[in-house]
Formats: sequence, structure tokens, C-alpha cells
Amino acid sequence: MSETKGVLLPAYVLADESGSMSPYQEELSNGLVSLCEGLRAEPMVAAKLRLAVLGFSDDVQVRLAVADMRTEGTLPQMEIRGLTNYKAVFEDLLHRIPADVQWLRGEGYKVHRPVVFLLSDGQPTDGGAWRGPHAALTDKSQTPTAPNIIACGIGDARANTMLEVATRPEFAFVAKAGTDIGQAISEFFHSLTASLVASGQALNSVSPQLVVNRPDQFTMAIDEV
Repeated sequence: MSETKGVLLPAYVLADESGSMSPYQEELSNGLVSLCEGLRAEPMVAAKLRLAVLGFSDDVQVRLAVADMRTEGTLPQMEIRGLTNYKAVFEDLLHRIPADVQWLRGEGYKVHRPVVFLLSDGQPTDGGAWRGPHAALTDKSQTPTAPNIIACGIGDARANTMLEVATRPEFAFVAKAGTDIGQAISEFFHSLTASLVASGQALNSVSPQLVVNRPDQFTMAIDEV
């Protein structure tokens, strides 16, 4: 058996691109730039990560395919459009993540359980239709590559919805009441970068683990229900 190239953590950033995010497109773009630059500044960590950025509204659009940020020269660009369709998110991930993991393994890597960071500013406009594909995605017996999901809600996103989306209660956060949404977006990307850097560093340890930092000006959703 050939020797593996190492262990990778695939990380997916799911950013809400629905119409209500229009006033904050600049903050979204700046946050993504800071994330990409933050990973490039940590090449030893970036070597352990593969980053994908997806924008969601009526459907899911790839803004950055699974990429090695040490060599990726482009920056993801968000596009504000449509409604907040959660079903589209989880149907997409249900197919995308297993295919990406299979590809990375085919390249000679061992793959850590993927992680998804979802940022949403509203309630799903598809009612409860998203719960079926979400359940299939997060069921390890049905989807062996089931990801850990961190859900962060801002604006009109409700705490109980973030708790349903997140795979563990401590992975669900909502911005504190009165927090400026633009500032909340910036804090989300700051904590996301710190979480990925710490998780990438942990991959080199005896017991690798996912590190999730709570964004400033956010509270755990379980405390808000």
C-alpha cells in the first residue's frame, strides 16, 4: 500500500446570499478576503486544509471549489440574489461532500471528517423541506462522510433554527440582540479563521480535534431558546 500524503480537513463556508444580505455585501467580501489571507499567512496550517466557499439563496453557487490556499490565487466573490432556501444547501452538500472526499482520497490523502460553517441572516423560505436532506447528510450510517456543522445566525435567523442545523448544541450561535449585522459578519469570519487555524494545528497532534471558537458578539443559541 502506498504511503499517504497526509491528513486533510475539508472546510466548507456556506454564506447566505439572499436579498436581505444586500446591505452587507462589502462585509461579506471583506470577511472572505480576511479568511483567505489568514490561511495564506499560515502555510503549515493551510497545508492541512482544503477550503470551499459556497453561496446560497434559491440555489447553491460555487464561489471557491475545494482549494489549497497556499497555491490558490483567486478570491471568492459573492453575489446577492434570491431567497433563503435551506433545502438547496443540504441537497447540494449531500452530493458534494462525499464526492470531494472521494477525490481527495484518490489523490492520496487521508481525510478528517469535513466541517461546514453556515452563516444565515434569515429563516428558511422553504418551510421544513430542508429537514429531510439535512437528516440524510448528518446521519453517519447513511452518509459516512457526514460533516460537523457549525451554524451562525444573524439578523432574523432564530436560535432554535440554528440549533436544528448545527450537529451539536455547542456548534450553534446567534448574534446578540442589538449587534450590528455588518460587525457580526466580520466577527463570524474572524472566529472562522481562528477555528480553522487551530483545527489545522490540532491535526498534527496525537488526538486531532475540531476547534470551534464562538464569535465575539455572539451567544450560544441554546441559551437563547
